[in-house]
Amino acid sequence: MNILFVMYDQLRFDYLSCAGHPHLKTPHFDRLAARGVRFTNAYVQSPICGASRMCYYTGRYASSHGAQWNGFPLRVGEVTMGDHLREAGMDCWLIGKTHMKVDAKGMARLGLTEESVIGARQAECGFDVWVRDDGLWGEGPDGFYDEKRSPYNEYLKSRGYSASNPWASHANAGVVDGEIASGWMFQNADLPANIREEDSETPWLTSETIRFIEQAKEPWCAHVSYIKPHWPYIVPAPYHDMYGPQHVAPPTRDAGEREDPHPVYAAYMGNKIAQAFDDPEVRAKVIPAYMGLIKQCDDQLGRLLDYLESSGRMDDTMIVLTSDHGDYLGDHWLGEKDMFHDPSVKVPMIVFDPRVEADATRGTTCDALVEAIDLAPTFVEVAGGKIADHILEGRSLIPHLHGTAEETREFVVSEYDYSATPICEKLGLATRDARMFMVFDGRFKLIHFEGGFRPILFDLKTDPEEFRDLAKGSAHAAEIDHLYGLLGQWSRRMSQRVTRSDDDIHEMRGKSGRKGILPFLKDGSEVPAELTEKYRGQVQGDYTKPEK
Repeated sequence: MNILFVMYDQLRFDYLSCAGHPHLKTPHFDRLAARGVRFTNAYVQSPICGASRMCYYTGRYASSHGAQWNGFPLRVGEVTMGDHLREAGMDCWLIGKTHMKVDAKGMARLGLTEESVIGARQAECGFDVWVRDDGLWGEGPDGFYDEKRSPYNEYLKSRGYSASNPWASHANAGVVDGEIASGWMFQNADLPANIREEDSETPWLTSETIRFIEQAKEPWCAHVSYIKPHWPYIVPAPYHDMYGPQHVAPPTRDAGEREDPHPVYAAYMGNKIAQAFDDPEVRAKVIPAYMGLIKQCDDQLGRLLDYLESSGRMDDTMIVLTSDHGDYLGDHWLGEKDMFHDPSVKVPMIVFDPRVEADATRGTTCDALVEAIDLAPTFVEVAGGKIADHILEGRSLIPHLHGTAEETREFVVSEYDYSATPICEKLGLATRDARMFMVFDGRFKLIHFEGGFRPILFDLKTDPEEFRDLAKGSAHAAEIDHLYGLLGQWSRRMSQRVTRSDDDIHEMRGKSGRKGILPFLKDGSEVPAELTEKYRGQVQGDYTKPEK
């Protein structure tokens, strides 16, 4: 078996036709869902790009691996999906984005260089790299946002786009009166990007994926990580005007959410991205562009699936489609991600397993609570390896795919460290207090805030839109206590004992005795005679008596 692990950046769980979107048609997402399982309650472990991805790539919670925000390095030595898969005999490759920041100080301390194989893997989340492009080649007065080279920009220059940064001036900008109309400005979101469609980011990465598969030596896991539909919200023709304001649903929000809101929630409702999406003109331009980007992603998925079918690879390739987080798009008076309403923290997840064991679940949905970290142990099982559950904190999805699941997860957890954001300063918080945690049991969702704040509580059975914060009153103390108990149970997990498995520990028990370490014995009869054999027998010389 091979594994094609496809991630889209900032793709909402409900912006697919198989998930019920009323206007956006995604026949190729639907095509895979019809052949696999669509998980309807999949949650990421942090609603921000970098931290979420590090959870996917390690199979561990954000507070376990420590890379809790964009630009926080993943520490040297953290065991990754690639490490687990290579141990099981499967290569693990990157095609696209990771948002990973290298632990340069840690590598220097250990004398590792990125030129060595082990150093290169440490610098790339454990992947071998076919092509890495994080897709945000913004340039300002202090230089580029991303300090690495841009393979995509090099490709564009080879295609005749002669600008110094064609990502910014062509792939993510339109044209107005002969001038660059940047996609950074929401007013330009309805323009066609100034690029041939086949040269835009999503088709380019699809071509790189096909090129990789054509030469790959099996078995392989390929992480295909698209930058879109992440902002800048601008898309080339013909996708720029496939959808219009008439296809934009009213925002999912309620006036009551702004009445005595939680202080952290209020701070996020007051930031500039939330204020932008409070403008109906912004939503009327941005959301159709977002939909166009998704439609292009779907068409390129169709191209990839067609290639796999024509080459016979569908028969031996597991395919996973998911996202690193969602996008508020004005819901709950918010933009971007950052908090724990479903539009932000819940993601699409479709898994196709070609093996006959999965036939019974084809074309079904699974409502069980699952987490992003479940993919890493799933892949290890597919590769034929033993799941190192003292390191990997997720659970394999294979029982759900094969219809054999007997137990389901009781709750899911997500974390967010916003200490690096202006919100921390706005609230006057200490850096270490700018953290929030979500625990969701399938009905009640609790959000805990460090820094002395009260929690937030939603009942998704009676309030699926998450409008009413039940923690404002005292009527739901029992539910709050129960969820805090679950959060406490989670916080006591064994997360750092990663150098010894349970099997290792079982094997260690009593071994010191067989190595001759025998303290606390009265006369030796307490243990088998073979353990004391080296300490019995005729003495070779008696030095206990004074010499005459």
